[in-house]
Amino acid sequence: MDGDRFRVLLVEDSRADADLIREMLSSASGACFELTWVERLARGVELLCAGRVGGAEGPELPELPFDVVLLDFNLPDSAGIATFEAAHRAAPEVPILILTNLRDEEVALAAVREGAQDYLIKREVEGRSLIRAIRYAIERTRADRELRESKERFALVAQGANDGLWDWDLTAGTVYYSPRWKVLLGLDREEVGEDPAEWLDRVHPDDAPDLRAALETHLQGASGHFEHEHRIRRGDGSYLWVASRGLAVRHGDRPPHRMAGSIIDISARKQAEAQLVHDAFHDALTRLPNRALFLDRLGVAMVSVQRAGESHFAVLFLDLDRFKNLNDSLGHAMGDLLLREMAGRLTAGLRPGDTVARLGGDEFALLLGDVGTVAAAAQVARRVQSLVSERFVLEGHEVFTTASMGIALSATGYQRPADMLRDADIAMYRAKAAGKARYEVFDRDMHRSAVALLELETDLRRALEEEQFVMHYQPIVALESGAVVGFEALVRWRHPRRGLVPPASFIAVAEETGLIVPLGWWVLAEACVQIADWNARFASEAPRSVSCNVSGKLIAQPDVVDRVVAILESSALDPSLLRLEITENVVIDHGPAVLDHLSELRALGVQLHIDDFGTGYSSLSYLQRFRYDTLKIDRSFVSALGRRGEEGGQIVQTIVALGNQLQMNVIAEGVETEDQARWLRRLHCPQGQGYWFARPLDPPRIEALLERRKLGIERGGRGRSPA
Repeated sequence: MDGDRFRVLLVEDSRADADLIREMLSSASGACFELTWVERLARGVELLCAGRVGGAEGPELPELPFDVVLLDFNLPDSAGIATFEAAHRAAPEVPILILTNLRDEEVALAAVREGAQDYLIKREVEGRSLIRAIRYAIERTRADRELRESKERFALVAQGANDGLWDWDLTAGTVYYSPRWKVLLGLDREEVGEDPAEWLDRVHPDDAPDLRAALETHLQGASGHFEHEHRIRRGDGSYLWVASRGLAVRHGDRPPHRMAGSIIDISARKQAEAQLVHDAFHDALTRLPNRALFLDRLGVAMVSVQRAGESHFAVLFLDLDRFKNLNDSLGHAMGDLLLREMAGRLTAGLRPGDTVARLGGDEFALLLGDVGTVAAAAQVARRVQSLVSERFVLEGHEVFTTASMGIALSATGYQRPADMLRDADIAMYRAKAAGKARYEVFDRDMHRSAVALLELETDLRRALEEEQFVMHYQPIVALESGAVVGFEALVRWRHPRRGLVPPASFIAVAEETGLIVPLGWWVLAEACVQIADWNARFASEAPRSVSCNVSGKLIAQPDVVDRVVAILESSALDPSLLRLEITENVVIDHGPAVLDHLSELRALGVQLHIDDFGTGYSSLSYLQRFRYDTLKIDRSFVSALGRRGEEGGQIVQTIVALGNQLQMNVIAEGVETEDQARWLRRLHCPQGQGYWFARPLDPPRIEALLERRKLGIERGGRGRSPA
């Protein structure tokens, strides 16, 4: 403070004492003391107030009139502590030194408590100690003022900022958490103590290790500052994304004793980032993964197979058939709606863990885990074909579509995801070129595929020669009476190695190889013999019928009528008890010749059922072209009964009404619950079949059922039938 200029106000009623103080101050070296002397407190207060606008209580001016006050405690117009209080009120920013002849420690302490900087005994004061006291008083006041201003600035910043502040005393192990810190976490002030665990134990378990590591790294001096983003649990149990920043206070090489910082809510940014990432990897129309995300997941699957020996997988590339026609006829908005509906149907139809992606246009890709064989992939493809071919109702328009699909298997040994997707795409184009609505498997080693197909074909031929096939029968029930009025014949393959194989595993190959024709003849012959035997042994009010699913290839055979006549004669079965179940596609795929053969069979008395009615391309138009005997309501309509109330029964009710109008029988397939059976009776549906009444049973268990002569509908149900 050498060379400084200090303005001193002396309030002293003794001229001798005033002269002595002036002399002491003038002897100071390196500093100039400008002394103003007054004898009365009132005058001193007046001079102090002159430095403030509006008097003692007004705001301070940029420059105060005095740097320090030397105040005699006993004046003609005031005495004791009241003297100090009056001077201090006039200029609280100016330091005051008490000068007195009295040695009274209690008074001295009282003055210091009120704000006095020092208490000096006149007879003990000499020049050096007085100057030192003045310097110290001024410096302390300045330091106090700066500290107060700093605290005020900090308080304003803390109050105005959106950050939650924390101050960690590393030595004491306590943390100060600001009110905003607590507000961010939805906590009351009383809920949060000073323990570091108030912060650290609230961090999400997945983020806690990295946070502690970042703190330790900074405290050890390995990072210039601490910064970490993590989730922290709020008072309501939810998690908030925050960015936490801080800085440790160090003195030399000693360990830090303090660390202070802040947290700020970054949930909005995290949500925006997540949305950007989602948008970058998802299709905007269907919200499915896009090509980029599909290739990424495909790459992860490849690495898992190569490194960890995970199960193989398959890629199915799907392209809708005739999609352009839909856009051209109904518009692009309807096309977009179909794509969204298709996306939902594919997603719902696959297993958890499989991926459905839209690659663009009407192209979709499926990543199928744990699918290592052509047969398994083909089975999924057939299921997908079934999903795709089910009708769509788009803003009142009934739409049907199919898909061409290509399959690529990871077992082929792909190294790059794009190559596998490319090969599935190539296989899809092969399927489309082969007639659409089908799938093709891509295999660089086509011989292996041919051998596998040949092996299955050989097994099927051997199965026919060795009679490895067996028949199961599912009862068809009169819904009002509960009587068993007939059976549907269902073939099973008792494979010597694989056990009992369901038809879904071999019918498609039988169709492709043409073995479906000899298999179909065997089924017809076996079923007719069996039902004739049961009718003879288990007489009822009316003889029971048998329904057989027949392939279009069998109906298209030139000698189909003669063969059927021969089977009926051999089994001695009345032709009216044989019901041939055909799908609408049988007629679509095989044309007029099939209709001619069906007409001849019907003329013999054989009855014809439309299987899965309502799921084909043009159900009503084919009813006009040909006379059928029975409509079989597809299980998809039956399953909606009860689940969607009156709305779920409208289609069934319409089909039943249609059957009545055309004098046709109606059978509901897939009746699995008592509620569905009750709905069907309420809608006056004549007949039904499904697990609620009985599963498909082998002949011995059917015979046990027939022993009862009647299957009680109200007592039926899964697990309660003779099965």
